[in-house]
Amino acid sequence: MKTSKKLYHFLMLLALGCSGAVAAQAQDNKPGPPASPEKAEGIIKRGIEAVGGSAYLKVQSVIGRGFYTAYQDGMSQLPTRFLDYIVYPDKERTEFTTAGVRVVQTNAGSTGWVYDGATKSLNDQKPAQIEDFKRSMRTSIDNVLRGWWRSESATLSYVGRREAGLAKRNEAVRLTYPDGFWIEYEFGAKDGLPARVIYKRNRKLADSDETEEITEEDRLAKPISTNGVTAAFVVDHFINSKQTSRINYESIEFNRPLAASLFAKPENAKSVK
Repeated sequence: MKTSKKLYHFLMLLALGCSGAVAAQAQDNKPGPPASPEKAEGIIKRGIEAVGGSAYLKVQSVIGRGFYTAYQDGMSQLPTRFLDYIVYPDKERTEFTTAGVRVVQTNAGSTGWVYDGATKSLNDQKPAQIEDFKRSMRTSIDNVLRGWWRSESATLSYVGRREAGLAKRNEAVRLTYPDGFWIEYEFGAKDGLPARVIYKRNRKLADSDETEEITEEDRLAKPISTNGVTAAFVVDHFINSKQTSRINYESIEFNRPLAASLFAKPENAKSVK
């Protein structure tokens, strides 16, 4: 199952001119909810079954195609076509095409590179982009459902039920890392499907050394099942309750063989395929 995190944050960095405007994750100093790991684990288990159970857990690669649309002051902007390749657990290549110009970002673990078709340049990712990718992995739905968080000694707790629209409620769980960074995941109380992802972080203010705390949220919609695996085909992103983007998938394919060369950095810009 694919979420918007990696795709969204890369486009935010593009909008900021890859200026490193993303700072360290925010830490929440307020007391968390009482730990209820058994209840939380049950919700996660139900979520796994809702998205396909064993078929979902057997997914090793994902190819997603669709459009990314930025929002400004509540108005949608021109959409950008994307093609996204993922090999679990930590490889991703995303290609963006606008007016015939292609931009490619590729991450593999702690390394990454970017090709800019407008300038015909190929560069290693900046530290801020690498950290952004790592955060996107931490906050993804796949992280909580596949249990990758256990390797970082994060803890899971039950938050409670929340209103989620007319006659709808979500079950919320919180994943907390030793460094204080936390993410809340909401699952439909009736169908068990992933519905929302919420977390806080610090963002560096433009032309300033100061930072501000922001709340980011993904709302997952239009679940579609493909070969027994269910994924959200629409992902709306919000910052401080204001919509900033929409990802609309046209198709999502699972377990297609992907060549290792897709993720390896080319020798030069001319070699990018």
